[in-house]
Amino acid sequence: MRPVDDSLARRIEGICPGRVKTRYDLGRHSWWRIGGAVRLLVEPASLAELSALRLVLREAEVASLVIGEMSNLLICDSPINAVAIRLGTHFRAAERIDPVTVSVESGAWVPGLARFLQRQGLTGLEHTCGIPGTLGGLIMMNGGSLRQSIGANVVSVTSIDAAGEMVHRKREDCEFAYRDSIFARLDDVIAKVELRLEPGDPLAARRRMHSILRARRLKFPRKLPNCGSVFKSDPASYADFGPPGAMIERAGWKGVARGGAQVSPLHANFIVNHGAAKAADVLSLIGEIQESVEATCGHRMQPEVRYVDQNGRIWPADRAYRRLLSEGPT
Repeated sequence: MRPVDDSLARRIEGICPGRVKTRYDLGRHSWWRIGGAVRLLVEPASLAELSALRLVLREAEVASLVIGEMSNLLICDSPINAVAIRLGTHFRAAERIDPVTVSVESGAWVPGLARFLQRQGLTGLEHTCGIPGTLGGLIMMNGGSLRQSIGANVVSVTSIDAAGEMVHRKREDCEFAYRDSIFARLDDVIAKVELRLEPGDPLAARRRMHSILRARRLKFPRKLPNCGSVFKSDPASYADFGPPGAMIERAGWKGVARGGAQVSPLHANFIVNHGAAKAADVLSLIGEIQESVEATCGHRMQPEVRYVDQNGRIWPADRAYRRLLSEGPT
């Protein structure tokens, strides 16, 4: 990919006037508080702007990086030669289409969406009430909690491909699997989602959400920067091996530190930043834990975390660790 130059920055400013930031510090705004700055950050205000932006970046042969709240991303420590696209305040609308179906733009804050549905008397997504991210990211990874996934409620997904064309996929075309979807492998930007819920009692849904949030506050580390669960909890292996935190603790990693990063003493499936952690510290912990747990339990855990390299490419964290071993930190 080519470098992001001033000429391209001016073209993008013409597409999204007043919504382009230069050398935007991703690390400062990520949930881990780790990482470098991206050359440009752009916030399109409409589907037309998003389509035009994607086409310009393709023609310029410049890498694009789609971000939301960055709650599940580990940003490399080097400057990033890419254009980051964030669907923020202009992509947060939610609209009820019929008694059980809603249309929601991908920049919607997931806990806010869960509360909106609860007030509407629609149930099925209470399990997402404590997930700190945007809807687009949740769809991409088919996220959820309590071993539930949002893909079960999807009717359709509208995205913009690298050529700026709108693509509409029905649920069966999205290839949803546990913590995975077709969007994890495509260069599409998710723009809008239709969700089908169940009618229910708003008060009962509210009580359930309060119970989920209370359990998260007691169970998860909240005072130090972290990205939430590092490894996926695979339902297929849960009965044999238990949750990832239990396997990590059994392998002796709870509380272990690498540089400024530490496996949380409160919950072993969390890695916290004590203030000076580098991306390489976190990657080392992830890679070493994965290998150690496989040797101890016979199960190879898969990371939820994704790593952004200096060229704006996104890698599963374990693959990034192997690259770190062979090529050194970026």
